[in-house]
Amino acid sequence: MNTEELKTLEPTKTVDARGTACPGPLLEAKKAIGTINPGDIMEVWSADEGTKADIPKWCKKQGHEYLGTIDEPGYFRIFLQKK
Repeated sequence: MNTEELKTLEPTKTVDARGTACPGPLLEAKKAIGTINPGDIMEVWSADEGTKADIPKWCKKQGHEYLGTIDEPGYFRIFLQKK
């Protein structure tokens, strides 16, 4: 998805992991994914650069769909859909 499409999404859950360093954001995402239903969208906020690679890899490994990332000043918004 492109940035404009991502901005229109309404996530079921937002995980604010901006205060944690790697692997904190990924661990927070792993905990939170269990609280939403298949088909739901989750957004992860992270200031850790590694998260931009970690979340897509984790999604592929677990069968979830990585939707994209928006770069914001000082952090990233990473979107995925639970499968």
